[in-house]
Amino acid sequence: MNPLLSTNGLEAYYGDFQALFGIDFDIMPQEIVAIIGANGAGKSTFLKTITGLLKAQSAKVMFKGYPIGGQAPHRIVAEGLAMVPEGRRLFPSLSVEENLLMGQFTKRHGPWNLEQVYLLFPILKAKRNVPGTSLSGGQQQMVAIGRALMSNPDLLICDEISLGLAPAVIKEIYEALGTIVQNGLTAIIVEQDIGMAKRVSQRLYCFQEGRVSLQGRSDELSHEQISHAYFGV
Repeated sequence: MNPLLSTNGLEAYYGDFQALFGIDFDIMPQEIVAIIGANGAGKSTFLKTITGLLKAQSAKVMFKGYPIGGQAPHRIVAEGLAMVPEGRRLFPSLSVEENLLMGQFTKRHGPWNLEQVYLLFPILKAKRNVPGTSLSGGQQQMVAIGRALMSNPDLLICDEISLGLAPAVIKEIYEALGTIVQNGLTAIIVEQDIGMAKRVSQRLYCFQEGRVSLQGRSDELSHEQISHAYFGV
């Protein structure tokens, strides 16, 4: 089986400043892979690069066997890659349902529609006509996930989806993520909570200073290995 997405020696720059140094990464279909690392380790830069927000050489990012490096973000979304951004970034002038419908602009065919999102997150149906940004943080995160699902992606990328949320809400969202993957999706999660990252993923990558400092099966990596890779001590 070939990877759904892979990078080979991926580099990224902000002007003259190099932020990523030769990142080799892959994820198989229906796998959950976690990315951890301290602030400034390169996690968000990596996500921006594979989603087209930062330039990359074409063949350095492969998706479903085709090079997508350097393509425009809307083209990458249309190919089947969707991101739930850090901070949710809902449209404040739109209702919950209108925010969800914004995810349909790609017109990709698939199982996800309003009915399926409401089945996954029933609270959103009850609040479908209220402004999206008036919801609690956890409910806003559900809207952001639902909006990404509405594009019917093959790969869902979640950037810090548990940040600032109560433990009960985090549990609910990760249970939903498990359901999403069971229904055929693949997911990359960037997570600050190392314990959570290990529990919900099959494999884990640790980034440090723009490089991969550790990778392996999540259930096989020790606390000592992760600490060394995370902090460099």
